[in-house]
Amino acid sequence: MFITTKRLFLRPLWPEDAPLLARRMGEPEVLRNLGTPPSPFTLDAAKQKIAADAACWPSTVQLGAFLRTEDGPELAGGVGFGARADRGGETALSYWIAKEWQGRGISVEAGSALLEHAFLAHRLPTLTARHYADNPASGRVLEKLGFTALPGTQKVFCRPRGEDVDSICFSLTRADWERHSGLLAEPLRRAA
Repeated sequence: MFITTKRLFLRPLWPEDAPLLARRMGEPEVLRNLGTPPSPFTLDAAKQKIAADAACWPSTVQLGAFLRTEDGPELAGGVGFGARADRGGETALSYWIAKEWQGRGISVEAGSALLEHAFLAHRLPTLTARHYADNPASGRVLEKLGFTALPGTQKVFCRPRGEDVDSICFSLTRADWERHSGLLAEPLRRAA
């Protein structure tokens, strides 16, 4: 599966992407805001993640977000969705952006493309997401994507930090996504 946007090329990660994935996702500033990867995030961990993502396809979609540059594609982050056992089976959006590419709108651009795929191709009724309370930039990304924050906070175990961390939960229904993205809320009808 491949998705292109104005600046990005989204595709599944391949085994040869493992060294760069380990460096980019393994950056302490990135890893501390992710829930389940081991810390440190080693080359072996990157290889295992890539293999696990491929094994769960297509019920779980995990894509690398590659910035299209003159020198070729540059891994800037990742985006995905899938049922999460650690969240009671709800289907959740996840994303990460390498430190050097943060603050450039990449997560919103990649997230928008993935939401379109989730709601139109997979016909998902709802997606959830969460971010740690001490990472408000991630909350702004979710709001730009159309998600609505749910009341209160939850303590969630963060494997890289090795502790429970306050998190804020968000939700986005397909109908709300259609309104937010400007799509018709009702299907087009054929002319008689």
